Amino acid sequence: MTFQFKALYDATKTTLGNEPQHAAATFEARSRQLDGLRSAVSVRDFTVPVDEPTALGGNDTAPNPVEYVLAALASCQEITYRLYADALAIPLDGVSVEIEGDLDLRGFFAVDPEVRAGYQEIVATVTLDSPAHPEDLRRLKETVDAHCPVLDILRNPVPVNLGLDIVDRRADVTGA
Repeated sequence: MTFQFKALYDATKTTLGNEPQHAAATFEARSRQLDGLRSAVSVRDFTVPVDEPTALGGNDTAPNPVEYVLAALASCQEITYRLYADALAIPLDGVSVEIEGDLDLRGFFAVDPEVRAGYQEIVATVTLDSPAHPEDLRRLKETVDAHCPVLDILRNPVPVNLGLDIVDRRADVTGA
C-alpha cells in the first residue's frame, strides 16, 4: 500500500502559511577527500562516496559529483511528482526518470575559456504510470516543474559563497 502524502502536504502548507517564520530550512553536507580523487561526503547520518571514473583519474569506486547532480534532479522529480499527485488527487501508480547530461571536458580542463565547466544540457524523460486523463498529467507536470527544488536550483542562479581556510604547515623558518 502506498503512503498518501495529501494529509502531510495540506498540514505543512497550512502551517507554513500561518507561521512563515518556520519555513526556512538549512541543509548541510561535509566532504573530505580521502585519497586520490575519492571523497566521503557526510549528510545527516549518511556517508556518500564520491569518486571519478578511471578515464578522469579516479578509481571508479562511486559516482562523480556531476553524476550526483543528475541523480539529485531525477529523484527530486520523482518525489515531487509523488507529493503533488497525492495533493492534487491525481492517481499515480509509479514514476521513473531517465536522465543524461552533456559535459564538454574542455571547460573543466581549461582548454577553452569559452566553454563552461558544467553541463551544456540536461535531458530527462519522466515516465508516469497512471490511469489519469492526459490533461491532468500535463497539469501535474506543470505543477512539479514549478515546485521541484533541484530543478529550481539548476534553472536559476543561486548565490554561492565559497570561503577558504588555509592550514599553514610550513616549518618555522625564522630561526626562533
